[in-house]
Formats: sequence, C-alpha cells, structure tokens
Amino acid sequence: MPNPSRLRAAAVTATALLLSSLVGCGDDAQDEDLTAQKLSWKDCPAPSQAEGGGSAPSPLPDGDQWQCATMKAPLDWNDPKGDTIDIALIRARASGDASGRIGSLVFNFGGPGGSGVSTLPSFGDEYAALRTRYDLVSFDPRGVGRSAAVRCENDQQLDAYFQQDATPDDAAERTALVDSTKDFNAACEKNSKKMLPLVRTTDAARDMDLMRQVLGDDRLYYFGISYGTELGGVYAHLFPKHVGRAVFDAVVDPTQTSEQGSLGQARGFQLALDNFAEDCTSKTADCPVGDTAQEVKDRIARLLKDLDGKPIPGIFPRELTQSAATNGIAQALYSKDFWEYLTEGLEQAYAGDGKILMLLSDLMNGRTVNGEYSNITAANISINCADDKPRYSTAYVEEKLPEFRAASSLFGDFLAWGMVGCTDWAVPGAADRPDVSAPGSAPILVVGNTGDPATPYEGARKMVDALGKGVGVELTYKGQGHGAYGSKNKCVQAAVNGYLLNGKVPTAGTVCS
Repeated sequence: MPNPSRLRAAAVTATALLLSSLVGCGDDAQDEDLTAQKLSWKDCPAPSQAEGGGSAPSPLPDGDQWQCATMKAPLDWNDPKGDTIDIALIRARASGDASGRIGSLVFNFGGPGGSGVSTLPSFGDEYAALRTRYDLVSFDPRGVGRSAAVRCENDQQLDAYFQQDATPDDAAERTALVDSTKDFNAACEKNSKKMLPLVRTTDAARDMDLMRQVLGDDRLYYFGISYGTELGGVYAHLFPKHVGRAVFDAVVDPTQTSEQGSLGQARGFQLALDNFAEDCTSKTADCPVGDTAQEVKDRIARLLKDLDGKPIPGIFPRELTQSAATNGIAQALYSKDFWEYLTEGLEQAYAGDGKILMLLSDLMNGRTVNGEYSNITAANISINCADDKPRYSTAYVEEKLPEFRAASSLFGDFLAWGMVGCTDWAVPGAADRPDVSAPGSAPILVVGNTGDPATPYEGARKMVDALGKGVGVELTYKGQGHGAYGSKNKCVQAAVNGYLLNGKVPTAGTVCS
C-alpha cells in the first residue's frame, strides 16, 4: 500500500540493515565537541542494500574518485552529549583551482527516505559546472541507508505489502488494507523503536548544520530537490543566519497538511497523465496506446479496472495488480524521459504482459531485480509519520473520496487511501505543517515546474511566501516532469548556476520555457 507522501520522492532508492549495527556509540555517553570531529574520507564502497545496492560509484569524468566518510551526530538532539549515530556522507572534490573554491554544496534529493550517498554519483556529469567551485556533497539522512536505517518488514513481507489492494471497494478489502497497515507499522515499532521519535525533519536539519561546521563552512550552500526543499526550508527557519546560497527545485508546498498534499498530488499526477496522452497522440506517428488523448486515458482506466478483478502475469511469481500498475504509471510520470517506457508498458499490459509496469512499480518501491528492498519505504513512512500530526480514519477517507476522485479519476482513490498509513503509528506527529519562515536568511532561489506531477507548481509560490519577504526568489520553468534543473533546460541551468557559482540572484518572476 503506498503512503501518499511516497509520491513526493525524487526517483531515488535507498534495504534495511540492522539498527543495532548503525547506532554509533551504544550506551556510552560522549563528551567531545562534535563540531571539531575530523572526517576520514576514503574511496566509496558499493552501496549497502539499505541504500539500494549496486556497484561502487565509477570514477568522475576527470578520473577523480568519489569519496565517502562517516560523521558522528547526536542520536537525540535534546541530549546532544549522549549517544551518537553515524551519518554517511559522499563527496566529489572541487575540480577547479583551489583559489576559486567556495565550499561544499550539500544535496538532498528527496523522498523523504532517499539515499544521497547512492544518488549523487548518478548526477556527476549533470553537476559538472557546479563542481568547478564546490565540493559536491550528499548524505543519507538519519533513518536512511547507512545512517541508522529504520527497519520495518522483510523482503517477503514487503512483496505482499505492495501486492495488496490499495483501493478497497468493500468492507472485506478495507479490513485487509487496515490490517496490513497495522502489521507494517507494528513491524516498524518492533524493529526500530529507538529511532522512530528521532527521524523528524527538524532532526535532519540539525544534522545538516553540524555537517556544515564539520565540512568547514561558515554558511550552508545547499541544493534541495522535492522533499529536500522542505528540509531546506526547515533548516532556513532554524538557522537563517547560516544560510549561504541555496536552491529549492521541485518545491513542496509548506502550507499544506498531509491531506492537502495528497489532494494536490492527485491533481498533479492527473495533469501529467493528461500531458502524456496529449504528447503521445500529437506526434506524427500513430500513438500505439490510443488514437486520441481521451482514448489513451479511457484505455488506462479500463486496464486498471480489469486488473482489480483479474491481475496479469508480471515478474514471476508476482502478478501485476491494479495497485502495482497504478504505482508503475505514477513512477513513469516523474520524468518525460520515462514516457516511452510507459507507452511500451501499456502496450504490453494490453497484450497480457505486465513486466514493464511492474519494473516501474519496483523502482518506485526501492525493489532491486534480486528481490531485495532498500529501506526507502520504511524511512519514508517513518519520517512522514513523525513529521505529520494529522491521523486519518477509514471513515474520514471514505467521506473525502468524491473530492479526490474529482481531482483524478485514476489516482484519486490511490492517494486518498494512502492517508491511513500513519493512523496507527507509534509516535505522534510533530505538526500540521512545517515552519519554514526564515527572516534574515540569504536569498533562496525557488524553482517551480508547471508540469510537475509530484510537487505541483503552485507550491513554489507558497514556499516563497512562507519563507518571508526578501528571502524566496521564484523562477518558473514551463516544462514536464519532477524538477527543473535535471531537465537540462539551458535557461534554468544558467539561472541556478549563476546564483550558486557567482551569487547572481535572478530577477524574481523569471520564466524559462
């Protein structure tokens, strides 16, 4: 069953390690000043299963190696002299002359729950210009990957979790959904009880300020994507005088409750689906999944309805269910680069083969081809439930279904029912909304994409207003997909690079297309 906030994730992966092996100093209190610790940078190993697995990162284009290190941080920021945890870091040293180096540029790619250690190397070429004056740095936030990973269900349990019907149609299916959610949440409490109260976004923001000091920077230079914009906003609220040059891309609306965020995503994914259908049918060649945009959407709706009653073969021994197909379609809408795979996946599904849509769903869920999961689902739900105060009952969801269906006939039920994910969570949520007001902060460049499915465009303006007068500077990209800088649009990249590299703040309201 998808948690609605999972769909905020940039498509990043992170699979659970035993918590006991990741909590740094055990029961021994520490007295040293953590800001004075020295990092021991070494060539990076292969990502752990919690980070998504795979091979060690390839050398950078100039032959330099990616380097990894571990930073000690307080387990509980309310007890900064107590036990510590390890925060995993990765960096690429600045490629330019040392005299022009600005500092470290810290990235968070979203989720919450995505491993920055496993994600940053895949963008080495994309950030080459920024690397001329910065060390590129990312990290696994607390609860993620190699940083005291939260652990919930095992791989076999997660297979069953994601195969269940996430859009119940009757009392029996509702009971099954609620029971499965309770089982998942109970497993999180059993396996990660110590960490669950300590993975809030405010905790991660305090880790970042410690990181800033350990890296030797007077201010934090920051690039946040998707949930990373919420983390950056919370950091700016807590430490406005420590903000250096910062960019928020694919912006989370900080004024929304989790329910409002889910409803906004329903509209956003529906818009992306509309754009996909229009794009496919407007090309000179015939669209293989429909002759008109409406036919494309109608055929998808019929497919999902058929799968609800009769799944088709997916990746043996699993079948492609309605929930897995919806999840796979959502994954493909994150980037226009994935639209061709969505077209091919739909073609195959109409012919009775669900492999491609299931592969896309697995990508969303952090499942590797060998059947092992990263810990992105456990971390995502743990962080969201620790952050978000509202708890929603099945009766409340049923009351709200018409509103969600009006926002999206395809994704509405999917996102509405995801709201029950935190209902039986062991830890109370911190607040209705994150506080990102940051009076006194340096300018923050806020980039909104008009076609973004996961963080709808309107959130950028809301973030600018919430940051406060003179802080947020809005830039609009008229494009498709989740985020703007990664689209390789020259106008967007020139504006972002100009600010981060040279301190040139774009004119507020700049539009790139």
